[in-house]
Amino acid sequence: MSFHPANTVPAAHADSGARRTNVRYWILLLIFVVTTVNYADRATLSITGPAMRQEFGFDAVQMGFIFSAFSWAYVLAQLPGGWLLDRFGARKIYAASIFAWSFFTLLQGWLGIFATFASAMVVLFVLRFAVGLAESPAFPANAKVVASWFPTAERGTASAIFNAAQYFAAVVFTPLMAWLTHEIGWHHVYLWMGGLGMLLALVWLKVMHSPATHPSINRAELDHIEQGGGLIHMSGSDGKDDKKAAPAGWFYARQLLSNRMLAGVYLGQYCINVLTYFFLTWFPVYLVQARGMSILKAGFVASLPAICGFLGGVLGGVISDTLLRRGYTLTVARKVPIVAGMLLSVSMIACNYVDTEWLVVGIMALAFFGKGIGALGWAVVADTAPKEVIGLAGSIFNTFGNIAGIVTPIVIGYILSVTGSFNGALVFVGVNALVTVLSYLVIVKDIRRVELKHPN
Repeated sequence: MSFHPANTVPAAHADSGARRTNVRYWILLLIFVVTTVNYADRATLSITGPAMRQEFGFDAVQMGFIFSAFSWAYVLAQLPGGWLLDRFGARKIYAASIFAWSFFTLLQGWLGIFATFASAMVVLFVLRFAVGLAESPAFPANAKVVASWFPTAERGTASAIFNAAQYFAAVVFTPLMAWLTHEIGWHHVYLWMGGLGMLLALVWLKVMHSPATHPSINRAELDHIEQGGGLIHMSGSDGKDDKKAAPAGWFYARQLLSNRMLAGVYLGQYCINVLTYFFLTWFPVYLVQARGMSILKAGFVASLPAICGFLGGVLGGVISDTLLRRGYTLTVARKVPIVAGMLLSVSMIACNYVDTEWLVVGIMALAFFGKGIGALGWAVVADTAPKEVIGLAGSIFNTFGNIAGIVTPIVIGYILSVTGSFNGALVFVGVNALVTVLSYLVIVKDIRRVELKHPN
């Protein structure tokens, strides 16, 4: 595939009278596949954890800290990752990110060998930390690509689809990883997932281009994207380094951090991610320890709420964009699914009061269906981020959201250590869903694109 200067139109775009191509949907499919693998790699430890605890003797508090290792690095690397995206573009940086996180995932399969030279806990913490560093540009890059490839009226659905990949990862990979762990050993989970990701990095590098330079898009689709608010010149992807796309980061970061609307969005994303990281870390352990399931059964059972989360995620985006097309304001179109979905998620607390296995799974499925509907934060980022610093804006948003990845596994680990029960953990997670509702209703007012002041 050839590159073209950012301010010219490739010959393939010239036929303005042709039927509109749909290249943006293939780009969305690629983002969805990459994000599915991304979340599967994050969730490997939740599946292999019981077997690794037995082999290496990790206790609940140690597991809590190991679960959090990913997010310590992920949070610390968000702002540098956003700057790299704005400086060099999503195509190059995301490809390097996919390859690196997959490589460090693969290395975890050799933990037993590394543990002969150092503490298994320390080695695993370091490797999970490295995965977090490498994954840091992923979601800001997704938001950047969606803002470039999709008009505003399609952005909610597009963002919901790539965000719903977290559930699809659980549907597809959780049973597969559980089977690998049960049949041939936990090591193979990391070896297979790492190899798959490194191949995917090469696919991304070959397929991804900005709308303005993609060889398969025609003028009709390009006009549809641009006239609908898509930012078709994706910086760093148009065959040259766009130095204007790397402005004074801290000057603009201060403006983003002091904006009331964005503060509410950041708080909401933190609370939503408490649910996400419960699902990615302790949920399979909950099914094994609190509900007495085997790891193989827990792997398959965990996929049922994930299916509901996936369906809810897609539905939330569709509802939001439908409201927008019917004339409702952007504020109403985004807030209604978020508030309604997170209210449904509070229902997981009811699991503390039932003993029947199918009822527990049903309540969790309802909670994650609601969480899927309400997980529109990345659509809000694409709607509100200043066009000059989409990568930086996404990184700040993701920083706040993924502090939950540090807090949640550690807090739950201590709750288990002190009480010996998951009851308090489920209350902790459910209350965070309620805080999300309050954040969007009280702190976030009108949802609109932020206008920046520029240096003199």
